[in-house]
Amino acid sequence: MTDTGVQAIVAHSRIAQAEYEKNGSQQRYDHAAQAVAWVIMEPARNRRLAELAVETTGLGNVLDKIIKNHRKTLGLMQDIQNVVTFGVMSDDPKTGITEIARPKGVVGAIVPSTNPAATPANNIINALKCGNSIVVAPSPKGVACCELLLEYIHAEFAKIGEDPALVQMIPTPGSKEKTQTLMDQCDMIVCTGSQNNVHRAQTAGTPAVAVGAGNVTVIVDETADLDGAAAKIRASKCFDNATSCSSENSVVVVDAVYDDFIAALARAGGAFYADEATLVSKLWPDGHLNRSVIAQDADKMIAALDVDVAEGTEFLVVPTSGIGPDHPLSGEKLSRVLALYCASDFDAALDMTHKIQAYQGAGHSVGLHSALDERAYTLATAIPTSRIIVNQAHTFATGGSFTNGMPFSLSMGCGTWGGNSVNENVNYRHFLQSTKIIREISSREPKLEDIFDGYWSLAGK
Repeated sequence: MTDTGVQAIVAHSRIAQAEYEKNGSQQRYDHAAQAVAWVIMEPARNRRLAELAVETTGLGNVLDKIIKNHRKTLGLMQDIQNVVTFGVMSDDPKTGITEIARPKGVVGAIVPSTNPAATPANNIINALKCGNSIVVAPSPKGVACCELLLEYIHAEFAKIGEDPALVQMIPTPGSKEKTQTLMDQCDMIVCTGSQNNVHRAQTAGTPAVAVGAGNVTVIVDETADLDGAAAKIRASKCFDNATSCSSENSVVVVDAVYDDFIAALARAGGAFYADEATLVSKLWPDGHLNRSVIAQDADKMIAALDVDVAEGTEFLVVPTSGIGPDHPLSGEKLSRVLALYCASDFDAALDMTHKIQAYQGAGHSVGLHSALDERAYTLATAIPTSRIIVNQAHTFATGGSFTNGMPFSLSMGCGTWGGNSVNENVNYRHFLQSTKIIREISSREPKLEDIFDGYWSLAGK
């Protein structure tokens, strides 16, 4: 194995983690997590991290990243505030089982350029809360932001006497070789980012928590609050310039309200652009997404696409009917471009959504704007997806919100549909394991009739 410097960092991290676990306490773990949370939430540091993220990656916008850094971290801290991650987690006299919290060791975190501060901070907080150390591997564009984040963290650690070796990053410049070495050397991988990185994480041989691709499709049916749905889609689609994997990429509208919904989208700042072929040629000029369009402010995106739309346009709405690799609008666009589909009725909308998800984004999430709650149940049993987001701005709801019960996270597992081992929002539980003490209890062996009485009535003995 080539010496990339990663081996020494992981070795140092392992020593720090062993001491953190041996001399740990719930208070120590909580204070370490709080230190990192305050790093990214303290207003001056939050703004500087957001500014540096946009400056160095060219993705998103500063104000939205400030909001994301603050709200995602605040929500995460609320989720874990009273959670037991050290010592006895549960003690059940009925089963005779006592469960003891145990860390996983050295966490290797592979993080994307779309959220170069919020995602590593989220992972670091979860790791420290559960007694782990962590080594971060940022994307090339996210290196500067990660370096500053760690500088802030180590300064905050100095105030509480915590070991800075608990939070490290791979040596710069980053490389696939260094990231691979980290994945080979650590005890657990958590990976958010390109599907190439996700595949490498899941085939590294180290236990991995990795997430699938997003390509959110939203259904708007004939009972929906059209202006409300349009406003939520606009807010979600435009937030941080569509960098989120939970940003709406396609909307399927039933025919009965199709024209009215187009008008609602226009009132919400969406410009209807009917020339699909021209838009596709400009958005994918060489078969790859136009980098001058990805995650840009509306004015920059419109200029890069050279489209004639009304002043004040916030996003483009492009009608299409095709689905699959020959119809790129049906996939993820990482830009303020929304594909628009028309379906004859809800059943047809469900079928279209299923096909879009089967093409890209299976397992991630689907949205529904409807007054009929039973339609959410229909979607939940018919679509290969882990989340049905009902009457909410998708980007804000999927990864946890103060107005729903989802865990706050920037990484959404997609289950076997998306090639993942988890389909929950990645949260502290994925950074924690346990040892169980099992004591003998009184026998609870059942009689045969207790188990088979119902079956015998149906089929006989």
